[in-house]
Amino acid sequence: MPLERRRQLSLFPEAERVGPAEPALGSARLRARLPSRLRLGTSSWSFPGWAGIVWHRVHSEERLARDGLPAYASHPLLRTVGLDRTFYAPLSSHAFAAYAAQVPDEFRFVVKAHEACTLALFPQGARGGGAPGAANPRFLDAAYASEAVVAPFVEGLGAKGAALVFQFPPQDAGGLGGPDAFAERLYRFLAALPPGPAYAVEIRTASWLTPRYAHALADAGAVHCLTVHPAMPDLPTQVRVAAPALGGLCVVRWMLRAGASYEAARQRYRPFDQILDEDAATRSDVAAVCLAAGERRIATYVVANNKAEGCAPLTLLRLAEEIAASRAASRA
Repeated sequence: MPLERRRQLSLFPEAERVGPAEPALGSARLRARLPSRLRLGTSSWSFPGWAGIVWHRVHSEERLARDGLPAYASHPLLRTVGLDRTFYAPLSSHAFAAYAAQVPDEFRFVVKAHEACTLALFPQGARGGGAPGAANPRFLDAAYASEAVVAPFVEGLGAKGAALVFQFPPQDAGGLGGPDAFAERLYRFLAALPPGPAYAVEIRTASWLTPRYAHALADAGAVHCLTVHPAMPDLPTQVRVAAPALGGLCVVRWMLRAGASYEAARQRYRPFDQILDEDAATRSDVAAVCLAAGERRIATYVVANNKAEGCAPLTLLRLAEEIAASRAASRA
């Protein structure tokens, strides 16, 4: 490279391509030891602290959000990613297509649906267009979801769209008529959505996790999204109760440990460059889910958040090592 060009790159580093870091030693071989239909990924990707882990050097958050996806998708262990920005505002099919164009054919996206579909009351702040606490008319509105959420997802991502996740934040179960009434409304909503995409439901109101809820999902052809979150029971309990809704697809979102809050975790773990609070028990639970799904050859997607342990890519590396070791031991 000419000397003058090298000087320009050093003076204006943001003009450089966002390149991948050298993967951890043996990552490619480790991937080959995992169940073939298992894909691991993180909740979004625009974190400067991942320099040396995912990125070849530090870039700004804005630059990574715009240009970092190809480097992320080149990592041997990162074969899916959670699109979270879609929870706060729906994306157009063109925006989805732009993401799809940046990744290999075998890469997949786990997409969160717009919160308008899953919040019974307008949230605090400026989001939603209604007074905070007022009833949200788009809650479980299949017509709105079909037009604003499902259609762009299908048209933009095509085969690269793994699952559309309807995440229901914690909310007053009694205000919706109780768990059984919620399950019935949820069934009617899901059954009215266009057939074809894989639909997953993530709840964060523990009282909604009932056999009736599980059967409502199964009858509508949707699956329960297994979530690691303080508002929900542990994974073994979710697997047991939601068993009817854990069929041809498995989605696990490892978000936050018991007793923690997002804001406290964000402050403790930033810049998300190392594991600070190892959660070995949860890792074993997630590994067990992946191994069981692998035995049944079920397509499985695990999305980890930085707030789980401190650094999502390293959380997934340790998870992959445990899954691979367990598979090897079972075959010995």
